[in-house]
Parts: sequence; structure tokens; C-alpha cells
Amino acid sequence: MSRLVLVSNRLPFALEPAGKGQWRVTHSPGGLVSALGPVLRGRGGTWIGWPGVAGEIPDAPFSKATRGVGYCVVPVALSEAERDEFYFGYSNEVIWPLFHDLQNFCNFEPAFWQTYKAVNERYAEAIARHCRPGDFIWVHDYHLMYVAQALRERGVRAVLSFFLHIPFPSYDIFAKLPQQQRLLRALLQFDLLGFQTRRDLRNFLQCVRHVMSEAEVLPSRGVQLIHLNERKVCVSSFPIGIDYESFEQGAASEDVAQRARELRTAFPRAQLILGVDRLDYSKGIPERLRAFRLALERYEELRSRAVLIQNIVPSRAEIPRYHEFKDRIDRLVGDINGRFSTATWLPVHYHFGTLDREDLLAQYRTCEIGFVTPLKDGMNLVAKEYCACCIDQNGVLILSHFAGAAEQLKRDALLVNPYDIEQVADTIWKAFRMSPAERRVRMKRMRRVVSHENVFSWVDSFLKAGSPLLRAATTAQQRRVSVAS
Repeated sequence: MSRLVLVSNRLPFALEPAGKGQWRVTHSPGGLVSALGPVLRGRGGTWIGWPGVAGEIPDAPFSKATRGVGYCVVPVALSEAERDEFYFGYSNEVIWPLFHDLQNFCNFEPAFWQTYKAVNERYAEAIARHCRPGDFIWVHDYHLMYVAQALRERGVRAVLSFFLHIPFPSYDIFAKLPQQQRLLRALLQFDLLGFQTRRDLRNFLQCVRHVMSEAEVLPSRGVQLIHLNERKVCVSSFPIGIDYESFEQGAASEDVAQRARELRTAFPRAQLILGVDRLDYSKGIPERLRAFRLALERYEELRSRAVLIQNIVPSRAEIPRYHEFKDRIDRLVGDINGRFSTATWLPVHYHFGTLDREDLLAQYRTCEIGFVTPLKDGMNLVAKEYCACCIDQNGVLILSHFAGAAEQLKRDALLVNPYDIEQVADTIWKAFRMSPAERRVRMKRMRRVVSHENVFSWVDSFLKAGSPLLRAATTAQQRRVSVAS
């Protein structure tokens, strides 16, 4: 097996100041870390990324905290200005809104692109220092789309792969990007490109056909091939999953079961509707609240018998637009509770902050309706986590057409257009009235899909797609060595 060099914007370890010149290193949990950590330890490898603090990175506390993880951890340093223009700027004020079809939120400041390129070149330099011939380099997400270009310019011949965790837009949206050709050309320097869904793959190929006249998309039933300048680039969809067993077993634990009983006792006569989202305008939270408000207006039976538990995890607090967005959500929650609440019933229970894992699992397990309605999402793992934790199979999933998860769960989820407030309101009523038998049939099938297409099968499928490229690269390297000798 080849070594794996994993590259992401953030490391699985975060560095935080602890006062008086002291530093604290915390572990960042998550599905990607739990899936790729064992692969890195088994194959031998390196994880390269930013530890989350601007300025110089102190070596001692970071080296000490990561010494026993079983793979090499390489931090990349960013200044405050680079963080602001690369992360908050180009990544999250250009690419994020544009790729989520929200171009009105874009800030096409030219300086952002220059800093984005410079930071990607910094990552490329770190990769070039730590990779060896025969390594499989796997770069993640929209922050690092220029890395392959920078590596090729530095003469790196290793197999370069990339996975995009967010959606890829259609051509009419992508065409608004001032750097559209430069970004596509940079992406096509990778040997393997992975996307969440077949729709994202189609959008990418459409953009290549329109923007890159010298590129030829070759017909194929499996992995798509793009021929460009005597190179062949492999492109396919690899829908990401979750660590299903971890969520299922966690939901079945006695601690979570106790918390679930307490939650159910607190709302003895109501069906619980659950929303769990980061604070982001792509998640469709105001639209969801407006739909719930309309459902309460239309269907009197929901009053006192339906409760929306809406959890919002803080995100990108440094961006002013996110403060304004939170204020909008706060006003909607206040309006709904002000209009409909009674002495014994509050329609929206709203929590802004991070959730304890056991509390989250208890909510997943207890709530009869999962409410996942983003305006656009690469995958949306909350939908899959909800299914994994529905161990009693009594849940109904309301899911946006525009979440990547809809491609896999469309048979049994109740699919909605989050922009259609009336349709979503009617779907809440439909979910509320669904019989226990129909709930069990639908949830059983969704749980089967989520369990089979989990995060580990995602990693395996991506690495399997890269294996022929590694064999070809190894053969080419042996030939070069033979000729040189």
C-alpha cells in the first residue's frame, strides 16, 4: 500500500491560547477523522492543515499533543491577514455562497483571489516537503482547489486527488466567478476528482465543456475521463457517509436512553420536530421557521401537539452577515412563540450553541420528525445521523430536494422544495399524521441505505478509484529510473 498524504483546511487538532504564553491542543472529532485516522495509521502517512490559530505556531505543545496519534501531523501557519482574505474572504465570501447558488452574497474582491492562491501555494510547499514518490495525496474541499496547480509548478509528479464536500454549481452560476477558467484549470491538474452526487458531477462536466475548449470529456459508463494536454483526469461521484455503528450504538446506550426518556417526559402529548444546523444562510432556517408558522396557522390540530426543537451551532461569527442572519432567526422564533404559545405549550424550543453529543443523540432518537431543509447542501450528514439514531424506527424525515442526501434517500424521505413554504407546511402535517406502520417501513429502508453507504465504504471507494492511478504512476517511475540508470 502507498502512503497517504491527507490535506485539509483544518487539522484534526486545534491550537488555542490558554493565557500567559500557554497553549492548549484539543482534538477535533468527526466522521472524517474517525474514518481517515485508522487509514493513515495503517498505511503510514501525513495529515497537513491549519491548526486554527493565526500567527506563528508554537512547536512544543503541538508536537507533544500529536506525538502518539500514529501518523505525522504538519501544521500550516497563516497570518491574520491571510486568514481573513483566504478563509473568510475567498473561501467563504466567494466560493461558499456561489457554489450554494447564493451569488447575491458573494464579494468578488480581487485581493481575495491573490491571497487564496498564495495560501494554496503555502500548502503545496508543505506537501512537497513531506511527500515521497509513490504517495497518494488526497486534498479536501473548496479551500484548496488551487493546490494541484501549485504542486505541478513545483515539479511534483505524485498522484494528486481531490474531494469536494460542497455542491458544484451549474454553468450559469459558475460563469459568474471572475476566475472561472483559472480555477477549472487548477482543478484539472488533479488526477482524480470526487464529488458528492451525480448532479455535482454533471455540473462540473458541463462547466468543463463550456469553459475549457481544449478539454475533451470522454464517454464512459463508470468513472468519467477528461483528456487535457496529454493527461487523463478521472472524475466521479463518491457520496460521503457517516460512522453508522457509532451513531446507532451511541443512541442505544443507557445514558442516551435516559436522556431520551427525560425529553419525552417533558413533552408528553406532543410530536417533536428536530432541526440541527450550523448558523449558515444555505441551511434554509428562516424558510423552515416560516413553513412551521404556516403549518400552525393552517392545521389547528398541530397546536399544542407539535413542538419544533431548533438547534443552531455558531459558525463564522467573525462575518457581520452571520450576525444579521442570526437576528433574523431570533425575530422569527419570537414571532412564532409570541403568536401561538399558551400557558402549557411553547411551539419553538430554540437553542443557540454547541450540543453535548449525548443530548444530540437523545434528540435524534426521540424526535418523531427530522426537519432537514437546506437551500443547497453537498450531502447533509444530519439527515443520515437522524436515521442512524432512529433505533425504534418511529421517525419521519422531511428532506430538501437540494440536499445531496436526497439522491440516496429520495424513496422514503418526504422530499420538499424549501423555497415552497406552502408545500413544506403541508408536508409537516403529512409527517405528523403518518401511521406508525408506514414510518417503520420507510425508516427501515433509509437506515439500511445509510448503514451500507457509510463513511468507511466512502473512503474505500475513493481509494479504490485511485489504485489504478497509483499503479500507473509506479510503473512510470520505474521506467524513468531504468532509463536514467
